[in-house]
Amino acid sequence: MQIASDEYFMQMAIELAKKGLYSTKPNPMVGCVLVKNGTVIGEGWHHKAGLPHAEPLAIADAKQRGNEVEGATAYVTLEPCSHYGRTPPCANRLVDSKIQRCVIGMHDPNPLVAGKGVKILQAAGIEVTVGVLKAQAEKLNPSFLFAMRHKKPYVRLKMASSVDGRTAMPNGESQWITGSEARKEVHKLRLQSQAILTGIGTVMADDPSLTVRLSEQDLQSAHLGLPEDTSHCYPLRIVLDTHLKISPQAKILQMPGKNLLICSGESLKNNPEKVELLSTQKIQVLGLPADQEGIDLKCLMQTLFSDFGIQSIMVEAGAKLTGRLIAQNLVNEYHLYMAPCLLGSKSRAMFELPELQTMNDKVELVPESCEMFGNDIRWILMPKQMNN
Repeated sequence: MQIASDEYFMQMAIELAKKGLYSTKPNPMVGCVLVKNGTVIGEGWHHKAGLPHAEPLAIADAKQRGNEVEGATAYVTLEPCSHYGRTPPCANRLVDSKIQRCVIGMHDPNPLVAGKGVKILQAAGIEVTVGVLKAQAEKLNPSFLFAMRHKKPYVRLKMASSVDGRTAMPNGESQWITGSEARKEVHKLRLQSQAILTGIGTVMADDPSLTVRLSEQDLQSAHLGLPEDTSHCYPLRIVLDTHLKISPQAKILQMPGKNLLICSGESLKNNPEKVELLSTQKIQVLGLPADQEGIDLKCLMQTLFSDFGIQSIMVEAGAKLTGRLIAQNLVNEYHLYMAPCLLGSKSRAMFELPELQTMNDKVELVPESCEMFGNDIRWILMPKQMNN
């Protein structure tokens, strides 16, 4: 009976946490439910980095309802934080509220927490249970958890293709393979990401903006829970441009939001005037190691996490860059949109991968979901083996 009750209230906390899908980054989504005598007395979910976390919001909600928190059980999807950041420690806040028990979905792998929150609660005499609906709690924050554990971003690769696996006509024409409903989902994925990664080839061929374009109706129907000022929610646009070929007039550089250009250290050194011109447009240019294939992608991922705090990246790029990412085992999720059309064998392929010799060399993917948007099919696939 106790297990069923814990699962029931933890599921409520998980559903609350999901409301922060588009607005909490780089913080994880967290939900909290306070229960007393089998009745929910307060609820809270984290809205935005820098604002109160789920636990103090649930406590405030309980008090606003006229409920006494002392003696209650707190159901929290992620271990309460134990450190001072932009907000005080939630573990201490729960202790001060004199809850009797705390049920936690999963431990927080952030080194600043990592079991310390549980110890604070236990030291205060609070009964703690960890691991209720752990699998569901893990699914809430794959980017945050992966980044904390591996010190590099979680990468989602998006690609739209025809049934025969082609992304553009031989001359590069590609608008539009998929319909409006599928493209709307792509914009939601952009909004979910901290950064969008593309290559200079895509910028020169398509002159994309890579912005988030969703109507107010789209935002409301998706229950995004965004505040009026959504500028903090929009992703950083990253362009890999080894030889610094980009035009200062490129559309991507004119759009609202921030841009980061990644070139080779040599190109950064040899183009001071262009770097200065770009800096006057408030565009950051960073030099990283590169070879004949392009920017060192593993160095890129480590730098984006360590220097920029990037935990989640959405890739919208051409076959060469996407192929390199796949070959180097840097893709965590594939979002493949397939339109009911054929473009022919001379049209452009999805990925440029190293030549495979046998079926044993194939890249195996595991279906996570398959869904239709209009007439298009979206597959979300995971690598069968990911050596991280």
